[in-house]
Amino acid sequence: MAQTDTKKIFFENLSGAGKAIAVLTSGGDAQGMNAAVRAVVRMGLYVGAKVYFIREGYQGMVDGGENIKEATWESVSSMLQVGGTVIGSARCKEFRTHEGRLKAAFNLVKLGITNLCVIGGDGSLTGANLFREEWSGLLTELVEQGSLEPQSVQTYSALHIVGMVGSIDNDFCGTDMTIGTDSALHRIIEVVDAIMTTAQSHQRTFVLEVMGRHCGYLALVSALACGADWVLIPEMPPDDGWEEKMCEKLSATRSRGTRLNIIIVAEGAIDRHGKAITSSYVKDLVVKRLGFDTRVTILGHVQRGGTPSAFDRILASRMGVEAVLALLETTANTPACVVSLCGNQSVRLPLLECVQMTQEVQKAMDEKKFEEAVKLRGRSFQNNLKTYKLLAHRKPESELPHSNFNVAVLNVGAPAAGMNAAVRSAVRVGISEGHKMFAVSDGFEGFYKGQIKEIKWADVGGWTGQGGSLLGTKRTLPAKHVGKIAEQMRTHNINALLVIGGFEALESLLQLYEARATHPEFCIPMCMLPATISNNVPGSDLTIGADTALNAIVETCDRIKQSASGTKRRVFIIETMGGYCGYLATVAGLAAGADAAYIYEEPFDIRDLQANVEHLTEKMKTSIQRGLVLRNENCNDNYTTDFIYQLYTEEGKGVFDCRKNVLGHMQQGGAPSPFDRNFGTKISAKAMQWVSKKLLETFRQGRVFANSEDSCCLLGMRRRALIFQPVVQLKERTDFVHRIPKEQWWLKLRPLMKILAKYKTSYDVSDSGQLEHVVHSIPRDSDASVAM
Repeated sequence: MAQTDTKKIFFENLSGAGKAIAVLTSGGDAQGMNAAVRAVVRMGLYVGAKVYFIREGYQGMVDGGENIKEATWESVSSMLQVGGTVIGSARCKEFRTHEGRLKAAFNLVKLGITNLCVIGGDGSLTGANLFREEWSGLLTELVEQGSLEPQSVQTYSALHIVGMVGSIDNDFCGTDMTIGTDSALHRIIEVVDAIMTTAQSHQRTFVLEVMGRHCGYLALVSALACGADWVLIPEMPPDDGWEEKMCEKLSATRSRGTRLNIIIVAEGAIDRHGKAITSSYVKDLVVKRLGFDTRVTILGHVQRGGTPSAFDRILASRMGVEAVLALLETTANTPACVVSLCGNQSVRLPLLECVQMTQEVQKAMDEKKFEEAVKLRGRSFQNNLKTYKLLAHRKPESELPHSNFNVAVLNVGAPAAGMNAAVRSAVRVGISEGHKMFAVSDGFEGFYKGQIKEIKWADVGGWTGQGGSLLGTKRTLPAKHVGKIAEQMRTHNINALLVIGGFEALESLLQLYEARATHPEFCIPMCMLPATISNNVPGSDLTIGADTALNAIVETCDRIKQSASGTKRRVFIIETMGGYCGYLATVAGLAAGADAAYIYEEPFDIRDLQANVEHLTEKMKTSIQRGLVLRNENCNDNYTTDFIYQLYTEEGKGVFDCRKNVLGHMQQGGAPSPFDRNFGTKISAKAMQWVSKKLLETFRQGRVFANSEDSCCLLGMRRRALIFQPVVQLKERTDFVHRIPKEQWWLKLRPLMKILAKYKTSYDVSDSGQLEHVVHSIPRDSDASVAM
């Protein structure tokens, strides 16, 4: 494929020649660890370093021998989609002793290893840091014992350590998401969705116990993602008398016609006095007080198992590459660091600071300073808790403010998973703010036809897990019907508009903004939430629905590749959706381990295709059995999926055969992923709060009048923050012909995909993480963890 120019050519500036890097997984396993191991091995080999596996974690390091083996490119093939950790993980008591660490140091120095990449939780990373601090003393001791030559102390004077956090609990401070958390949420939500159907059939209450001994993240986010009636977490124990309040809530929900209740309990849930709240206690309480048919489901280790999600594969791959970069750039004075992502950006954080902050959370909880514990968990955790309370617990009518404002919400463009979660969130937050909420069916087509009706709190119950668009959505733009739409707005006295959709939604808001000059009805606050599987909306790095589509593609790619196991060598050509935007092809390619991904944004010609075929042929002859090539549907008018299939078939004769698949609309369907449910829920809540603020600011002389640029905005995620941007200002950043933004952050992932597919390419390190301090790692005025 054609190579893009980069600011810095990685292999010219940083070389791993002569260096040895070892990678180990320690503590509890987490889905995505294998993707991290694969990325470390391949990036290490790419820069010329020797890379070693340490099997069975620190136990393998202490035992040495066959447990520390040199890794090859082929040794990490076909492991991207495998859960757990293929190099094994074990808890090691011996490493906690001085003698154990002395053995470990000897085993590493024997092989010339002075760079360690540790994938594990806070205990594993704390142990690694202690090992690093003791390193020179351990070598001196080994020389005195006669186990090492004196020059070894000089040659291997410093041990460099970089950590990646692998933990499904997401309990490590300083990082947005730890490896495995998103996959664990997938397992939980799959179970909740399945349980909901049986609960509804029998009018049952289900109490689900999820993992989280010391951290309630999984419980809280899964409660947010499935619209649970009640959640119990260790960081925020319920007030005394919670039993009565919970039963009242469950009873009120049933009285409104709901046929089921879901209660989620973290395994470490406690009350204000530190007494454990178990799932069986909650069940007995509901049966005794309400007489509801109640069942308990303890998810247990199901949450740790299964295939890693697309998010975890990409997170782990990016972090693995960043870890190798950090090791190559480190000096004797550089503190041990943890690599992570904050929003969409790589960050490096001092390991010790992260560990101390994590320990402070537990200390605050032990001292019953629960408010402080929630703050220490970070802004993302606080926002999740605040949003959950806002959406799950309805205030009595007497306590609601009465704004006398009418707000309409509608979907525009193609359906995207997560749209319904966004609508539910908007309706409930709007009602909580005292507004009257109106739902518009079938987008602007329904708007001008008058398909508008008031929507109540209970009307959106159970919407979070529904795919598609329950309101109905059309691609119709408003320009031809502004007169009729203005008339409907007068009829229903609409004071604000929330539009949820893709590129058509952006075009619609621009048209309504222009129509303000002739129709004062549009001089109201208007906000757009980006929702499309294509992720092609300017002003936002991510859109609602893209993650669900990505998981659908990656899951299908896994199955397609597996279909060829045991047969002769085979290459699959797969066409993805996305219009002219290559996001799905590129990121799915990275997550599924593709050999090439053809997109419109990176032009290619017949020479590039020929080079790709030759590269793949060479790999097929020596190592791999299955190849994967992705093609974005509109990447090139002439090099169609059929053309590429025929080219690979012809050129691969005698080495491999080919198959092609056009994935089509299966990418648009299905239940939304936890990521999309939470992203939709959180940005919609934020948008409605902005709408309320704007309504109060623009209410003058008995009416709402807003005609400034900043009263017609798109709410999008930019790098680390959620930002409201006037749609007029987005025009210059948009390629309207091809319906894509002029600049797209994910293009920086393409060299990464190529490197992991064994291409020699340039890699831009100008955007790699810089060492930051934990307290400054999350911006104060934004929710850096956009999705979760």
